[in-house]
Amino acid sequence: MGEINIPHDQQTALDAVDTRELDRLIDQALRSEQSGAIPGLLRNCGPCVAGRLQAFGQALGQHRAAKAARKREETRRDLRSAGSDLAHAVDGMKRRLETERKDAELFVVDDLIAPPYRFSKALSVKVNYRWRRSADDAWAYGSITFTHEVDTRPDYTKPAPKRKPSAAKQEQELQHQRYLTWEHLMRGALYSVRDFFRDGGDGAAIPGTFKATVDSHSRGLNNYSTQFWRQQP
Repeated sequence: MGEINIPHDQQTALDAVDTRELDRLIDQALRSEQSGAIPGLLRNCGPCVAGRLQAFGQALGQHRAAKAARKREETRRDLRSAGSDLAHAVDGMKRRLETERKDAELFVVDDLIAPPYRFSKALSVKVNYRWRRSADDAWAYGSITFTHEVDTRPDYTKPAPKRKPSAAKQEQELQHQRYLTWEHLMRGALYSVRDFFRDGGDGAAIPGTFKATVDSHSRGLNNYSTQFWRQQP
């Protein structure tokens, strides 16, 4: 799945959902205590909707299992809340899709970025994009490479392990931590380029490379590290 763009198969699934029909089916499920056609209607609508659908199913099961009147009243409230959350999740994804399609008239950021096989302390993420100033213009293509040097100094704020791990275990943990840092860099890079365009930024002003800034306290990346348009210290 892409990081910032809804995949095409999920777009198709979301387009097929009639929200009024979904509301009707949720009300029907509250009465019948069965999910009915809801899972089929929302198949392949993405992880956000899938998570809410699972929560709705769990609430439905708990309501069916409840016997005492007081417990039934409690589980019914929970079920109504889960149904409302599900409907809002679908509505939110459909609005997000509408925004993405509007964005795509003027810019598209390629968010399918594979991690490297192995991570060194020098991390980088290349973001490709295309943009134009109006829907009548030809597309211009560009890219920006974000770089980050991992601080390898020991972190003395963390307690030392009781037993020193093996060299293989240390390397495994090192690779895992650097993967998490790379993932943070990748996500920040994608959102920064998208937000730059969404705020009306000119693609011609995007630099070819940008060294991510680091947090002065943690020495790592933060939410502002990849904002290439900010004045650098």
